[in-house]
Amino acid sequence: MASLCGDSVECYAQHKLTNEEKRYAAAHLNETDETRENAIKEIKRWLEQSDDLHVRIAYLEEVFNPSFSFSLYVDDFFILRFLRVCKFNLEKTKIRIRNYYKQRSDLPEWYTNIDPFRPELQELLDLGVKFFVYIYYSYYLPLRKPDNQGRLVFIVHGTRHDPRIHKISDIYKVGMIATEVAVKCYPAASVYGYTIFIDVSNPTLQHITQLRPYVLMNFVHAWQNCYPARVQSINIFNAPVFFDVVVKIFKSFMTEKLKSRFHVYSRRTMQNCFKDIPANILPVEYGGTDGTIKDLTEYWKKLIEENRDWLMNEGNDEIIISK
Repeated sequence: MASLCGDSVECYAQHKLTNEEKRYAAAHLNETDETRENAIKEIKRWLEQSDDLHVRIAYLEEVFNPSFSFSLYVDDFFILRFLRVCKFNLEKTKIRIRNYYKQRSDLPEWYTNIDPFRPELQELLDLGVKFFVYIYYSYYLPLRKPDNQGRLVFIVHGTRHDPRIHKISDIYKVGMIATEVAVKCYPAASVYGYTIFIDVSNPTLQHITQLRPYVLMNFVHAWQNCYPARVQSINIFNAPVFFDVVVKIFKSFMTEKLKSRFHVYSRRTMQNCFKDIPANILPVEYGGTDGTIKDLTEYWKKLIEENRDWLMNEGNDEIIISK
């Protein structure tokens, strides 16, 4: 498959499914051209009539007018992502959208101040800071190519940040903005879903204490009930024995469906972690051939910074839809 992004990222508003994607969407998501159009119209109508979700109507010609301040936010695709997660069940879609905005309201520190040029986020996005024998890479890295199942693959460096400096809220923001830019590059991720690999090698006591039950609960709630993403698998690897406590708490907030997609690998079993991921899309540090983590970090940091204005508009608390 082609890489997710070229030198510049085009607006994903007019993304059309390929024939292969259409077949997959029909079989797995109950999506056809007819159901897609009708469902989007129904969700728009519901949003417009909602008293508690602050909807701003933007006409289609305004959305694609470069002078319009919200021109980089894609309304139909925003709705479509939720519909696909919920397999076009309209009531489940409405619940998930409401959950998403409720979490934004309940945890503003996780969703506001998402400027990637903020010093706190730059540290997490940066391509590497040498400190003795350690190198801290960008916390949250999408790969440049999807896997053989079309899924968008993420590698999360779960214990390479400094918990004395970096807040959980900023860690979440880095994940969110990296995901948004990656989906903008590769809209088909909303069809095929995501697979996430979390490297937890060498955790400190500070890392463990930072992952309080309240934090883990909200992480799970975001991916399981709020965020418009089809999580196909979560894989924790390089896990020491004492990390089992965090894993057990993490799983306690999951549905049985998500638990079945959650896997933990120790250092001894790590060779099984990436067995379904082609080597040509992995960085060399994880047995692949697609450049180094430093290359990958530099690639995504540049794209995220180039998309700053789009991210800032998308982070607005209002829902932007076209009429």
